[in-house]
Amino acid sequence: MATPTEALEAVMPTTRELVLDLHRRMVRIRRFEERAGKLVESGDMPGFLHLYVGQEAVAAGVCSALTDADQITSTHRGHGHAIAKGADFRPMFAELYGKTTGYCKGRGGSMHIVDMNRGMLGANAIVGGGIPIAVGAAFASQYRGDGTVAVSFFGDGATNIGAFHESVNMAAVLNLPVIFVIENNGYAEFTPQDRHMKLTDIADRASSYGIPGVIVDGMDALAVRDVALVAIERAKRGEGPTLIEAKTYRYFDHQGIKGMRILYRDPAEVEAWKTRDAINLIEAIGVERGLVSAEEFAEIWAQTEADIEDGIEFARNSPDPDPVDILDDVYTS
Repeated sequence: MATPTEALEAVMPTTRELVLDLHRRMVRIRRFEERAGKLVESGDMPGFLHLYVGQEAVAAGVCSALTDADQITSTHRGHGHAIAKGADFRPMFAELYGKTTGYCKGRGGSMHIVDMNRGMLGANAIVGGGIPIAVGAAFASQYRGDGTVAVSFFGDGATNIGAFHESVNMAAVLNLPVIFVIENNGYAEFTPQDRHMKLTDIADRASSYGIPGVIVDGMDALAVRDVALVAIERAKRGEGPTLIEAKTYRYFDHQGIKGMRILYRDPAEVEAWKTRDAINLIEAIGVERGLVSAEEFAEIWAQTEADIEDGIEFARNSPDPDPVDILDDVYTS
């Protein structure tokens, strides 16, 4: 049976430029997350992180189909979305280190990365908190008639909260240009999906609002991009939102990289998902189709490492916030 990517190849051909673009986005996410996680757990970086490793194909596939003018909202596991949308390593690392050169001047930290110039409306520590924000952005886009779309990324657990249902219903009724992307990694923190909902496919909920519900392999960046393009074009035609469920998996624990402090997943399950790694898949496709050489992929890894070292050094050498400025950007007159 043909994969979703193979089935769509005739109408959405895979090019060298596309493979390189998706690979670069995913590698940058992967290495940023791995390094940041190790920096926190070594005590070099303050705070804690929710890592995105394993889910890179979702952010890369969707964001590769967007422009800087299109807007996204994210989750507590938001570094990947920011990087896929084009965020720079320097202010990202600086924000995680709590430095004034960070995206939020060191005041937001890991769960509040914002880059308005790239259409990144922010990560959000509240589960599902970004969903109504994306609907608001889409409403503004429709009002202005600027032809942009909004995308909200969220997990399977967020589809059980009121804000999800109210937001999707409003977007459907008003035919707003918004795409709802469920990153279904199978667990709401430590709770498996079958323990918090009866559905197997969350995309089935779309029918309740009269909008399309699409399931895609969230480990295949090409497939994710294909369904995202269809949803984006539909939104831009004024036909309203689409609910995309990307079946994916996170390799690390809910928080941190050390492993399963609570044994809620079978280690064999984790390893089975790793055999379908999204970066390995795009590299295999690139080489097998003669689009990109293994050496060229290696260059992307090497350049990413150099960019990460530069970002970390920049962050470490950046100034700490001055307590005198603690109320800056809090109040307005």
